[in-house]
Amino acid sequence: MTENPGPSSPPSALTIAGSDSGGAAGLQADLRTFLTCGVHGLVAVTAVTVQNTLGVHDRTDIPPHIVAGQIEAVAADMGVNAAKTGMLASAEIIHAVAAACDKAEIGRDRKVPFVVDPVAASMHGHPLFDDAGLVALRDELLPRATVLTPNLDEVRLLTGMTVTTREQMHQAAVVLHRLGPQYVLVKSGHLVADPECVDVLFDGSTFVELPGERFATQHTHGAGDTMASALTAGLAKGMSVVEAARYGKWFVSHAVENAYPMGAKVGPVSAFWRLAPEH
Repeated sequence: MTENPGPSSPPSALTIAGSDSGGAAGLQADLRTFLTCGVHGLVAVTAVTVQNTLGVHDRTDIPPHIVAGQIEAVAADMGVNAAKTGMLASAEIIHAVAAACDKAEIGRDRKVPFVVDPVAASMHGHPLFDDAGLVALRDELLPRATVLTPNLDEVRLLTGMTVTTREQMHQAAVVLHRLGPQYVLVKSGHLVADPECVDVLFDGSTFVELPGERFATQHTHGAGDTMASALTAGLAKGMSVVEAARYGKWFVSHAVENAYPMGAKVGPVSAFWRLAPEH
């Protein structure tokens, strides 16, 4: 009798991010996206937030050595095909993440592609770390990034540039690329005056525009996390950066189109559209 070898291991992707008790953003959005993209999700939790659709009410940060230990543990045993960051909470955690990623061969010019989503403020405008954290993010993680994925508020925090047009998005991508990432993907979700939602990918010489429909919904919580994690899933599956960016744009466009109300204010984007219908 021939032995059944069983299923093979799927690609794996690691999210280094904070927990959202409302389940809309943070590591919850990342794991949901990884799953529906056919990728096994690994986690290094950086912080636990107390939040809902009304705002972030409290949080506790995970000790930096525990954050680093999570990265090292899963990389050594299970393997990581791609990794991303979300909320990193403090300069001390960023130092620990940078060192752990180096040890695990995560980063540009290393074995494992690294997506840095520079989450610096909640969607309600609450800052998620102080000036020292912003400096550490810019100086330590941007040069390690395979892809940097800022929204327009994060562009302003990282560069001082206020972006209000597509042309300025291109200019911001050039400035951000000089800070060290291999690719910069400037997300246009906050460019509300533009009737389309056109993101810009830049590799230092070539711009690639990623067009998409701008949907008439207020329910966009977790959209940035979802796009970055779908891009990360694409890289874990062996796509090129350009292919993975298009994949991320495709995924998040459907997620926003199918977003739903939940709670008193801004509801989450949806991954339900990727699920098979129940019979």
